[in-house]
Order: sequence, then structure tokens, then C-alpha cells
Amino acid sequence: MSAQTEQTFLVGGLEANVYSRSSQTPGPAVVMFVLHGRHGNCKDPATTSIVNGLLQNNAKQSRNLYVVTFDQRNHGHRLVNETANKGWSKSPDRHNDRHATDMYSMQVGTARDVSFLIDFLPSYLFPSGEQVIETWAVAGVSLGGHATWLALTHEPRLSIGIPVIGCPDYLSLISERALKFDIPLDGSAYLPDSLLSLIQSSDPAAAPYRSIDASNPFLGKKILVLSGGKDTLVPWSASESFVEHLNVGDKGVKQAVVQEDAGHETTPEMVQRLVDFITEHALKK
Repeated sequence: MSAQTEQTFLVGGLEANVYSRSSQTPGPAVVMFVLHGRHGNCKDPATTSIVNGLLQNNAKQSRNLYVVTFDQRNHGHRLVNETANKGWSKSPDRHNDRHATDMYSMQVGTARDVSFLIDFLPSYLFPSGEQVIETWAVAGVSLGGHATWLALTHEPRLSIGIPVIGCPDYLSLISERALKFDIPLDGSAYLPDSLLSLIQSSDPAAAPYRSIDASNPFLGKKILVLSGGKDTLVPWSASESFVEHLNVGDKGVKQAVVQEDAGHETTPEMVQRLVDFITEHALKK
């Protein structure tokens, strides 16, 4: 088992945890964000299993991997209001009228936090230019998976992304969810027109993801999609059409794995596929 090092940086008020192997090679660096799910935090079991899987990987590597975690907005030590993290429910004590707005605002905020950290982390990690970061990558679970798709859409410096039980089509996801709870979306406060306009302009599904020219933000990126076949919270059906038609171009990689016996969970098989993907496309170069 490889020894690990943990560093914590306060970057403009955002606490970022950076994990790496204690022993480093002379090669360049790969920095990978791992984003936790709703109701979780940056040290929850799913996040920890991914971090440990990445750093305990014994495959031969020519690059140094740094894994970054942080609490998403309104989660962990950043929690302000527990109700805002709740969804729609038949039980009044578990119901949140603003679920659609709250969830989208958090995942958009997390994607922007990733870009913010890409701007500033090099100055904290390598203040004297000790290493050069050649690859930026992101993976996320559930809410973090949604944020992973948004980050891939809007952050050109990210070249690798692995959404786990996440969805790139927010309207499809939230519409299916609304049907379950008899929530009327059209022209209602559950989905305000201003939010709908934002989604239609910023969501991954609103991007020209089928295009073969530079307007497509996914061209050249390496993307592994991991979903559960029995997931009823973020069903594969909400993502399937997008992923099927997603064009990453000749220099990109697109893989989608639906684990048929898995629900809304991060399984050991998913973690291993994630580790293998990063090893092949980032660490062996």
C-alpha cells in the first residue's frame, strides 16, 4: 500500500484538500478533482473510496497524480440550510419547493469552483514551479456527477471527465422527477422562467454536443460515463440519448458503462473502471 500525503489549502476562502503519493517521480503532474454527492461531503465513503482507489493504484505511472476534494456549496463545513439540500417529497418534512432551483445552483456553483481552483491551485501546490500540471481531470458522484458534466462543458482546461451516476440533461432529469411527485413545472414557481432560461443556455444538453466543429466543447475530451441500471433517482434513461449522440471527435474518447445490478450508488466496480480510465488516459503518458 502506497503512503499518502494530505495537504489542505485555503484558496480564496475555499478549503481544498489535496492528496498525493508520498513518493513522487520526476514527471509532470495530473490534477484530478473528485466531487461528492448531495447530502455528502468531501470525506464521505464514496469520495474516499475513489481517492484511495486512485492513490493505491499499483499500475506503472509516468506522471504524478494529485487528487483534490472540497465540500460543495451548502454541504459539509459550508452547510447553511439543510432544507435547500432536500428534494421533492410526499412527506412535508422532507419536501423542498425550490428543489429544481437549489440543485441546479449548487451544481453550477461547484463547476465554477472547479474553474476557480484551476486558476489558483498551481500557485499553492507549486509556488516555485516545482512541477508542471499537464492534465486537469474531474470526476463526481451524483450531484458531483452533474457538476462534472457542467465543468466539462464550460472549462476548456479540463481534458478528462468521469461522471458517476450523474446526468448531463437537467431538464430531462428534473422532468422525470417532477412526474413522480405530481409537480407541475410549466409556468410554475417550481421551475421559474428565469431558471429555465439559464438551463437552456448553460446546461450540457444545450451545448452543440453533436457538432463536429470547434463549437462543440466536448471535442477531444476523454469521458467515461458510469451509471446504475437500477438507479431510480438519476435513471440512465435521462442521460442515454445525450451520451449516445455525444461527439468527442477523433482525438477524444467516449465510454459508457451501465452496471445493470447497481442502483444510485458508487460500486467497487465503478471505482475500478474510473481508476483504470485515468491510468490509461492520464498517468501512463
